[in-house]
Amino acid sequence: MVDVVALGELLIDFTENGISEHGNPILEANPGGAPCNVLAMLQNYGKSTAFIGKVGDDNFGHMLSNTVAGLGINVSGLKYDKDVHTTLAFVHTYEDGDRDFSFYRNPGADVMLSAEEVDTDLIKSAKIFHFGTLSMTHKTVEEATIKALDTAKESGILVSFDPNLRPPLWSDLEIAKEKMDFGFRKCDILKISDNEIEFFTGETDILKGAQIIKEKYGIKLVCATLGKDGSYALYGDTVVECAPFLNPNTIETTGAGDTFMGSVINSVLEVGIDNYDEASLKEMLTTANAAASLITTRRGALRVMPSVEEIHNYIKAAK
Repeated sequence: MVDVVALGELLIDFTENGISEHGNPILEANPGGAPCNVLAMLQNYGKSTAFIGKVGDDNFGHMLSNTVAGLGINVSGLKYDKDVHTTLAFVHTYEDGDRDFSFYRNPGADVMLSAEEVDTDLIKSAKIFHFGTLSMTHKTVEEATIKALDTAKESGILVSFDPNLRPPLWSDLEIAKEKMDFGFRKCDILKISDNEIEFFTGETDILKGAQIIKEKYGIKLVCATLGKDGSYALYGDTVVECAPFLNPNTIETTGAGDTFMGSVINSVLEVGIDNYDEASLKEMLTTANAAASLITTRRGALRVMPSVEEIHNYIKAAK
């Protein structure tokens, strides 16, 4: 058995790391990609994970494969494309730590994953299957995603979904909405950000927007993240709010949502999707908020996820 299998993008995040003596931005090649970032956090919680995706048969692709395998993530489902290079993302960071993305992905190797390349036995061995919308931006990888999802649903496996909206990667944002709708219909666990809620529902009251989504799609557990304003958990008729952990050492927010998502999935594995009460929901959000805050003090995400000890100490220090 594997605790969590994720499918999606694995790429290089080029993040800004200072200015050269000639006044040029210095870019650091950080391994990244939301689904694998989530798995990296789960590995730190002691869970077993596996990744399904595709990288280029190039230096970056092999670096990514070695990095992911080095974290203990099963990479038997990771394929190489001999014709298309590994996907690259360039992250521009603002003074408050927020960021913009520019992608070299038209195509990138991650969108070349085909349905035939999906290891369905790996998915059937899992307790939770995790995905996002970025594996539905192109037809080939969308077919792979649908096959993986169908396998998970037919096998009675819980499905976790993070839309992870990246507007530059969509030819039409209405298509992005359609794929979000598809994900909402399939998932048992949803992590969604405030801007994604507003984008999808048009509702500026984030809690109200989250409630609209939960009620329409009947999602068991919805976690809404509000950045510097904390997070909500919606479960049954219960709504729990949790304050953020604001850190003066924040340098960039890349991977914060993935760290949060990994913490939520770990909680579901520990508590059980049918066993939450207000106290356990609060504990889940507190841990997830703390973990997400810690990752904002580091560049990149996949290689630098916080440890359980760091998270616990951070929560204690904040009390």
